[in-house]
Amino acid sequence: MPQQVFHSDANPPTEQRDPVPIPDPGQWTIGAMSVAAIVFDMDGVLIDTEPIWEEVRREYIGELGGRWLADTQDRFMGMSTAEWAEYTSRDLLDGRRTPEEVAEDVIGRMAARYAGHLPLMPGAAETVRRLSGSYTLGLASSSPRRLIDVVLAHMGVAELFAATVSTEEVARGKPAPDGYLEAAVRLGIVPDDCVAIEDSSNGLRAAHAAGMTVIAVPHPKYPPAVDAITLAAYVADSLKDVTPELMAEFG
Repeated sequence: MPQQVFHSDANPPTEQRDPVPIPDPGQWTIGAMSVAAIVFDMDGVLIDTEPIWEEVRREYIGELGGRWLADTQDRFMGMSTAEWAEYTSRDLLDGRRTPEEVAEDVIGRMAARYAGHLPLMPGAAETVRRLSGSYTLGLASSSPRRLIDVVLAHMGVAELFAATVSTEEVARGKPAPDGYLEAAVRLGIVPDDCVAIEDSSNGLRAAHAAGMTVIAVPHPKYPPAVDAITLAAYVADSLKDVTPELMAEFG
């Protein structure tokens, strides 16, 4: 069984986060299981859009005379569209825009940014294609359906996913497990037989709460919180490390 080791060569975390401690080699190991499906997160795993979401939201809120709080970006990560639009309208803009207006405005700006340049994570498309040869693939994303479809089409991998879920389509966003549970339902595979690939604190919590085994691929600028990273069965340096050979070690 491979040992789970967090490598320490990532960029320093933002000021809101303490560095994630490096586990002792052998402290965490992958347990035996049967892997039938792999469920990807999208933002921060397949595409490097967390910085773009932050930039777009900061700019939008600033234009409207709102405020950006110290924990705002952390809170956004994993929220469904309805949740972050409500939070923005109520807590950051004091009602200057309705949640519906916030969602429409921000998603429109994101779509425009995607049209100009879609920053794929290194090896993202190749990893999806490689794993699709051996496993059923799903996706559980906090992004709206409109953006999910744009990203997967741009990557040329849409047909490789047997099921995709937006948190717009479930009751609660991450860290609630709803998106991952719905992905398992649509795949027709029990969560215990699924491996989730996540980067964020709320995503790791959501996948773990759903009963899936979790591989963490931390974003260097937005590293997971300590309590979240410990939920991962394995921590990879990059998506390129998530290979069929690694997955075979899970069972």
